[in-house]
Amino acid sequence: MFATVTSCAVVGVEPWPISVEAHVGGGRPGFAIVGLPDAAVREAKERVRAAFAASGFGFPRGRVVVNLSPADLPKSGAAHDLPIALGILAAQGTAQLGDGPVAALGELGLDGSLRPVRGILAATIMARRRSARCLVPANAGVAADDVVVPVVDLFHAVEVLAGRRPPAEVAPPPPEGVDPATPDLAEVRGQPRARWALEVAAAGGHHLLLSGAPGGGKTMLARCLPGLLPPPTPAERRELALVAAAAGVEPPRGVPFRRPHHSATLAALVGGGCGLPRPGEVTLAHRGVLFLDELGEFPPALLDALRQPLEEGVVRIARAERTIEFPARFQLVAATNPCPCGYRDDRLEPCVCSDAAVARYRSRLSGPLLDRLDLRVRVPRLRPSAWDGPPGEASAAVAQRVAGARRRQEERGTLNRDLAGSALDAVGWGRNALAPLVAAAEEGRVTARGWDRVRRVARTIADLDGAEVVSADHVAAALELRA
Repeated sequence: MFATVTSCAVVGVEPWPISVEAHVGGGRPGFAIVGLPDAAVREAKERVRAAFAASGFGFPRGRVVVNLSPADLPKSGAAHDLPIALGILAAQGTAQLGDGPVAALGELGLDGSLRPVRGILAATIMARRRSARCLVPANAGVAADDVVVPVVDLFHAVEVLAGRRPPAEVAPPPPEGVDPATPDLAEVRGQPRARWALEVAAAGGHHLLLSGAPGGGKTMLARCLPGLLPPPTPAERRELALVAAAAGVEPPRGVPFRRPHHSATLAALVGGGCGLPRPGEVTLAHRGVLFLDELGEFPPALLDALRQPLEEGVVRIARAERTIEFPARFQLVAATNPCPCGYRDDRLEPCVCSDAAVARYRSRLSGPLLDRLDLRVRVPRLRPSAWDGPPGEASAAVAQRVAGARRRQEERGTLNRDLAGSALDAVGWGRNALAPLVAAAEEGRVTARGWDRVRRVARTIADLDGAEVVSADHVAAALELRA
């Protein structure tokens, strides 16, 4: 006999339906899984046999063949355990799949229990597209609805499909909002120029570099940025859910904020790995913030790999069989010291680094990478008398101004950081507005790429001022923030 249950794999960040075809026939007993399974999928044979015994089901005496289609797509992990087991049970007549299509995903324990796996959210999205019921482990935290069917174990799954028992009850997910770990901007003392740069960066989605001695507040400022950004829209939340499903992590509660360590590998940062590539930190920061602390400690090759994502908003991982594209429309915020000891040009602490050491340290940041950072701001250390000063403006107040500036950009159809060509020329320029920029370009302080980036930042500053036309003062302020 023959039966089919739909499983799911994640290719890039898109759910890919996997047809689990089970055939139970006569002849010499055997159990084969075909369709490019990896070691974890092949080991499903033993987990399924043990789960059958623990759940009170007899395993077929004849030959069992399970095909995972499409056969040329590599299958990995234990996520296909549940659909394999349900397919075999349906093929031998023990389970009833019902009239409509059935999808399932979950790892089987030897006692028949179900465990959550990577790709649960992707499987539910795929099931909605195919109008199928989707059986998932109850401890995956996905609430039941007209598509999602949480089940506790293999026996419970069979009973639910037969209509003899209801799905398991699952607690609702936590409410969405700003991550409670995000600090408030009011906690930052002083640093008016850096606070202003952070507001401009939030309003226009611009990339930001904070440089200065240790203890100036660079990390605190960067961590405050998600609290200034508008929350993701429903469409953006679906994107973030797919990215999280592809990476096997929980989706963020609010704006994504990723902070990889400087010892991260290239695959961890931009994506890759064995078999089907997985998303890296730049994709997990999609629609959010990627914070690189201690930028000067990152290997130069790792930093230069960020050039394409910064320009195009995507990462392409090429393999012999296929090329996978990951979204990477993130906002980069980086923090660095001016030298290895951190106190170059500091007014309170002398620097102990040689000129050669400083040159080597700064050479890690290539010119092409720095040219892609719209805002470059110095963050000096505060004097001790300012440590117990009055609190700064709260994040909520700054976020209101940011939201107003973004509404003006929505009317133009895109964030200012993405303006290009004729769209950038048509945003409204006052008489002699570009005179400061022309002078800076003549002096060699601005490249051709920097020319457009300064104009985008100037448009953002004008939006924060509520101005319809960009003036020379706005352009001069943008140049100052790029010094």
